[in-house]
Amino acid sequence: MDPLNEALVAISVSTELIEEELRPHLDTLLTALQGRKKGSAWQIADSGILPLLAEILRSRNTLKLKTVLIVSELAGEARGRCMEAGLGTALLALLNSTDQDLLLHTCRAIGRMCYDNSLLQDHLVRNGAIPQLAAILQKYPRNEALVSACLVALCSLADMGEEDSSGLTWEELGHVSEGEVAYRGTHRHSFTFASKVTVVRLNQRSGNRHSVTVEVVHRCSRALWGAHVARQTGGRFRPSLFEVCRRFYRIIKYGIRNIPKTRSLKSRVFHTFL
Repeated sequence: MDPLNEALVAISVSTELIEEELRPHLDTLLTALQGRKKGSAWQIADSGILPLLAEILRSRNTLKLKTVLIVSELAGEARGRCMEAGLGTALLALLNSTDQDLLLHTCRAIGRMCYDNSLLQDHLVRNGAIPQLAAILQKYPRNEALVSACLVALCSLADMGEEDSSGLTWEELGHVSEGEVAYRGTHRHSFTFASKVTVVRLNQRSGNRHSVTVEVVHRCSRALWGAHVARQTGGRFRPSLFEVCRRFYRIIKYGIRNIPKTRSLKSRVFHTFL
């Protein structure tokens, strides 16, 4: 029996959350996941231990950070199983933590688990995920990694995230208007005349009332695309910017593989209380 199987068997027969006994087995799981061992995520998901991981996250113990790291790795491939085991709700409770490392990996896990998962998105939004994430942005504005993970989680909750957000770079636009802070994320594709822009706005209205707006738009270089169209048409006309972008969106949608689903412009607003 290989180490991963041994660890799964040991965890599955555990009747109590004894930290000293569970810690080395959790280390084995994490090593397999981070080492990208083929099939390890589904092997863990099929073992039946996910409810135990949710129980660890809900309990007072020193295994939470390690368990969140495991869940974050699992969520990339087995997000449906993670949701069924109640891991999404268990992660939500961790957003009240003051441990910034724990918050960082919790936000990453939520972002991955909620990607293209409308049921979990709605569940977490109804149970207060938005005000908790907004509070983290306000409380830890200097922690760039945490801010980035938090913004990615907000985008996933708005059903406007990416399966792989590692290439997304965020910058704070500052207070663009009274009571409003905006963040812009860019992810340039392999060709040079196009980029995807995500804007997240946090607006304080009155008292503790806030709204969070997420917008996604694809933009292209008018000059470069105009030159491309001119070559294709023999220079007979120069399309307007609207025509340029409309044709560009169609090329992305129907002609390019292995990039995230696109929208010309879409936004979602969450009105919430902190």
